[in-house]
Amino acid sequence: MTSAEDLRSRLVEEVSPSSTWRDTFMRVPRHHFVPDRIWVESEDDLTPLTRVEDPEAWLRACYSDRPLITQIDDGDATRRGYRSSSASMPSIVAMMLEAADLAAGHRVLEIGTGTGWNAALLADKVGRGNVTSVEIDPAVARQAEEALAGSGVHVVTGDGEKGYPPDAPYDRVLATAAVQRVPYAWVEQTSPGGRVVTPWGTSFHNGTLLRLQVEADGTASGRFGGNVGFMWVRGQRTPHGSLEDRVRPEHEYTETSTDLHPYEPISDFDASFAIGLRVPGMKDLLVFDDDVPGNPNYTVYLMDPGSGSWASWRVQPGPHDYRVRQHGPRRLFDELAEAYSWWRKAGRPEHTRFGVTVTPEGQRVWLDAPGNLVS
Repeated sequence: MTSAEDLRSRLVEEVSPSSTWRDTFMRVPRHHFVPDRIWVESEDDLTPLTRVEDPEAWLRACYSDRPLITQIDDGDATRRGYRSSSASMPSIVAMMLEAADLAAGHRVLEIGTGTGWNAALLADKVGRGNVTSVEIDPAVARQAEEALAGSGVHVVTGDGEKGYPPDAPYDRVLATAAVQRVPYAWVEQTSPGGRVVTPWGTSFHNGTLLRLQVEADGTASGRFGGNVGFMWVRGQRTPHGSLEDRVRPEHEYTETSTDLHPYEPISDFDASFAIGLRVPGMKDLLVFDDDVPGNPNYTVYLMDPGSGSWASWRVQPGPHDYRVRQHGPRRLFDELAEAYSWWRKAGRPEHTRFGVTVTPEGQRVWLDAPGNLVS
């Protein structure tokens, strides 16, 4: 069996963190924080893996550059299999730590303790007693606190959207769960000149990395950059639900046709990012005929759980004349087509040209400059 030290060295070589972080990644063992029972993603399925039953496979998984699912359905075994907590992909962890621009002595608020590995990396960099980590799930928080014993990390069980005022102000706020709206509490609890780094996305596009600089007037502004997908903070999840729950046989619908193929609006990173900004609350789901990936016959579903609206976008080989059905008060396909047209007319801007300004009144998304708002 290959030793944990050898596997850790290989992972560090693969991830290749900068010289600023390399020693920290070597000093903090990931497997020390991974629970004995995990789930490994394989296509659309989750495969359970336990330390007792297969210790070598478990250890190798700990030192692979992949996310590991550590909790399903908030710990409720009676539900459907929604991924609710994980050990993040090491290369993404390294990218986010670099984006935070940390130095010894910085006071850091981490949102989402998870396994505790990220908090341990932070503490190694900024020093004992300088990291506060907030975890909403009591069971996850307890396990992380045990793993972090002796690290000097202050683990708090609570709602990370509220930050943690008793330990404020912070020089950095680093979230390991995605948001659609940046909580102002994070800005309010950060010192002027400090930074907020968080995964950010929409119901349609999860997600990218947002870096915000906090100003002396209590606002924060910054740009997007990087392809990162994270689980949502619990207060900002799009409601769960299956296709069968949302698209019912008895639903009435209108039917039209379009020559727009779903490839670019759905699959292009920058196009789907822009569409998500202009069509809030919309989710998409691709269903292949006979449940065979790659089948040329498939349907793209657009759904808004809030209003109960849906659209289906049927694709088959042949003429570019695709059938579209729409149900509910929102015409989701029409909204998507308008947003896609807007993005094209704007010159197909990359997601890095977009940014956010956060104030006590909320957040504003803009293109190129804070005054050019995206409606």
